[in-house]
Amino acid sequence: MKILIVKTSSMGDVIHLLAALSDAGQQLNDVTFDWVVEEGFAEIPAWHPLVNRVIPFALRRWRKKIIRSLCSKEFWQFWRELRKTKYDAVVDAQGLIKSAAVTYFARGKKIGLDKKSLTEKLARLAYQKKLSVDMTQHAVWRMRHLLALALNYEVPNTEPDYGLSRTQFKNLSQAHQPYILFLHGTTWKTKCWPKYYWMRLAKLVISSNYKVVLPWYTLEEEERANAVAEQVVAAKVLPSLSLTQMAGVIAHAAAVVTVDTGLGHLSAALNVPTVALYGSTDPNWIGIKGKTTVWLDSAFECVHCDNRDCHYKKVAPVFPACFSSVTPELVWEKVKGIVISNSLEDSK
Repeated sequence: MKILIVKTSSMGDVIHLLAALSDAGQQLNDVTFDWVVEEGFAEIPAWHPLVNRVIPFALRRWRKKIIRSLCSKEFWQFWRELRKTKYDAVVDAQGLIKSAAVTYFARGKKIGLDKKSLTEKLARLAYQKKLSVDMTQHAVWRMRHLLALALNYEVPNTEPDYGLSRTQFKNLSQAHQPYILFLHGTTWKTKCWPKYYWMRLAKLVISSNYKVVLPWYTLEEEERANAVAEQVVAAKVLPSLSLTQMAGVIAHAAAVVTVDTGLGHLSAALNVPTVALYGSTDPNWIGIKGKTTVWLDSAFECVHCDNRDCHYKKVAPVFPACFSSVTPELVWEKVKGIVISNSLEDSK
């Protein structure tokens, strides 16, 4: 059975869907997948053993010059790849107009969400089979149920298995002792844990004979990482890395501390002991989901506002205000607890 998955972005959403592919592989003997994904995330589906072919989709870049892009050789190469195979099913796991358009032009039975389950209602016009999924579930379970309904099998009542292994990635951290990885970069200001807190946490980590490793992708993230490293000599700032290289750094960490960011979901998928910090966003809806993960959720009065900018008007000890209750000392206690728990589990 050949299935085309259309799930273009974002990083966390793409990683969520890997667990559904593992379910399908356990329930169906002969299933394989091709996957249409935004070019920046094209490395991720290829990591899963059931994915044969990844078809990169460059909409984020193409839409900047849409007419020129539609006439380009690159676009027509994408079109040929999309149309090359006739599939048993084409599953739109994104549910947006852009993904529905891709689904419509692929060859095979088109399957997607029904009107009640969609945010962009017009997307349903692309589908021949429409499915109802409980959208109040966590994102991982939404994807698991969607693919199970599309391919007619029961969702296993198990923790998600993302089909990834730490051993498939090389260790590129360049750290010569056990290290704690700080995933401090994220797109929203309200998801950023305060820089001062990262500095305090780094000092606690170093005092317990761990190294601190800090990646970065944007200039702002590089500046934050360097600021932490200037305060803590044993903190190492990594060079800019590809996603596969970054997966290697994550896979071999003793533990990961992460804000609400796509790389945090990758840490969970690799079963690395992970403590995730939440304030403006709700982990019950989109939180990292794995066997060795812990959420630290804010107890602030306006928590889970889901705003990109903090609108809190009163005096608060840190910015964003909702992280006032998520202190470095509390985070470090959670990190130590999850590392010890994971070590005991591994020794059984």
